Amino acid sequence: MPSSTPAVREQAPINWAPTLIFSSTFLITITAVPWYGWRHGYDAVEWLAFGAMLVLCGLSITAGYHRLWSHRTYEAHPLVRAWFALWGACALQNSILIWCSGHRRHHRHVDEVERDPYSIRRGLWFAHIGWMIRDYKSGAVDLNNVQDLQRDPIVRFQHRFYVPLVLATNVGVPVLLGFLNGDIWGMFLLAGVLRLVINHHVTFFINSLCHAWGRRPYTRTNTARDNPWLALFTYGEGYHNFHHYFQTDYRNGVRWWQFDPTKWLIATLAWLGLARNLKRVPSFKIQEALLQVQFEKARTHLNHSPLPNVEALRQALEAEYQQFMDTLAEWKLLRGQWVQQKREALAEKKHELQTLWHHTSVRTRFKEMEYMLKMQRKRLQVFNLNFATLVAN
Repeated sequence: MPSSTPAVREQAPINWAPTLIFSSTFLITITAVPWYGWRHGYDAVEWLAFGAMLVLCGLSITAGYHRLWSHRTYEAHPLVRAWFALWGACALQNSILIWCSGHRRHHRHVDEVERDPYSIRRGLWFAHIGWMIRDYKSGAVDLNNVQDLQRDPIVRFQHRFYVPLVLATNVGVPVLLGFLNGDIWGMFLLAGVLRLVINHHVTFFINSLCHAWGRRPYTRTNTARDNPWLALFTYGEGYHNFHHYFQTDYRNGVRWWQFDPTKWLIATLAWLGLARNLKRVPSFKIQEALLQVQFEKARTHLNHSPLPNVEALRQALEAEYQQFMDTLAEWKLLRGQWVQQKREALAEKKHELQTLWHHTSVRTRFKEMEYMLKMQRKRLQVFNLNFATLVAN
């Protein structure tokens, strides 16, 4: 966990509303929830309602608040947006406008202790929950960066009627389900209180643990980490290093096998016609980022190397880097030509077969260059591994 920057000691007044909510729900969870379970027990319906509301709220934050509204990584049907707005209110993490405003500031000023609302450089506790229980200047609400969202009538409605929606979903829904099931208190404790506490801290883990524990394969310019274990609990948000570097991509777990149920939900919505314009970073750019980090690691090893032949290794590394830069230059040139020729084809209404032939040849070359970067990255991985072995011996 980063600790090089001293923590900011800022005297700020207590923010009583979240403090009372967090402390009371946590206290009930560790006392009344187990006591009621021991005395009366919880039935299958109550556990099912708990699980369903837990997932609905969690995905409404990740697929709705985060990837839809904060980063605009895709567009969704009004019914989907209304659904996410409803269950996002049930997650009790503030309105869409306020949540997204803070998150956009976090991305723009990540790790800046005075401007990042939940900077990890102010400590794990601060990033997790401390930033909300006091009125710090870095967390002050400023909606100037969400003017695009204020044009969404669903977002405006949720912001205006946020408190009634919170009460209806967090109290009304569990009480109604409990009444229908014959046990109001059991349902309220599980689907209401315990579910809310878990929803809160799962989201908070992304701000704290995902900036403190894991790897940084895509960029080392900020503290965001990729952690597959945290992805299991955060609906795929654990691949946080990728997200901070490619925040416009609707995926966090970019590999097909990486656990990212939020990505799968968005893709399913698109398949059903309920989402569109899903944004994806080109695979070449992903390989470029991975390779840049590998070069940084290799150079760091060489700069601190005790080996006698370090200069020869450095020359070999620079030759690899020159090849890398040549490939990047060709990719940029080819992409520019592809965009220009596509515009010309549309303007002149060229024959579809001719355009298809051109696009196929260009895509083939793009794939070849992507493969070149993959192979180069594998060579660098071997270089770094062999180098570490030599130094160790």
